[in-house]
Amino acid sequence: MGDRMIDASAPQQRPSPYAELQDVSITFAGVKRLKQVHLAVGRGQITTVMGPSGSGKSLVLKLIAGLLQPTEGVVWVEGRKFSNFTRDEITKRSARVGMLFQRNALFDSMTAIENVKFPQIETQGVTNEAAEMRARELLESVGLSNAAERYPGEMSGGMQKRLGIARALALKPEFVLYDDPTAGLDPITSRSIMRLIKDLQLKSGATAVVVTNEVARAFQVADQMAFTFGGELVAAGPPEQARSHADPRIQQFLKGGLIGPLTSSGPSDSESL
Repeated sequence: MGDRMIDASAPQQRPSPYAELQDVSITFAGVKRLKQVHLAVGRGQITTVMGPSGSGKSLVLKLIAGLLQPTEGVVWVEGRKFSNFTRDEITKRSARVGMLFQRNALFDSMTAIENVKFPQIETQGVTNEAAEMRARELLESVGLSNAAERYPGEMSGGMQKRLGIARALALKPEFVLYDDPTAGLDPITSRSIMRLIKDLQLKSGATAVVVTNEVARAFQVADQMAFTFGGELVAAGPPEQARSHADPRIQQFLKGGLIGPLTSSGPSDSESL
């Protein structure tokens, strides 16, 4: 990669990316929300996507997940056009992908431990005992050991977020997508959650994409970083290159400054960049 950030307008020279957006655009109601985005998600790496609210971060995530189809351009997954996948192939791939949505997508009628056990039993056919063992390990990892029998409605927003992460990890996925995984959490818990995400990637070799506006947390986990501004993917590269990148929008964002009419969230705590 050299000593410079890679221009997002040109294809990134990364061997065998797990997923790739190639000149992708999305238009809603005549408004182009993403504009010729190119992003290669390195296999076995964590890619963070950052940018002001409304800049297209979650759209990038949904494209990679296959939840949206591009108006223009191509989404590649493991070397194949996603549009060429059969329904059966999409179903099989879904079992290998974990995703945390902003609203957590929990089952309100199930307890915390039942929420984490459910996907294991339904999709992998494991025994109730094995599913419960895995569920309790994950609940402990996210600090919810004492809330195993509580329902989502009995939890705070931060607790629900942690439960959503535990469930996303329940199937030991090889590809994990996190949409703002630390939103609403205190700095200590946020750091713990990101450590969990990083540990998963290091131990399993999983590939992950993390959308976040918490600068310190992004630097905590990222192997490569991407920045979106006004629907454009401005740049992507290793964290050390982001610190000194020449684009003033990236520097303003990292320092918590103004990006046009939008204000970034800036670092989530006093941790140095």
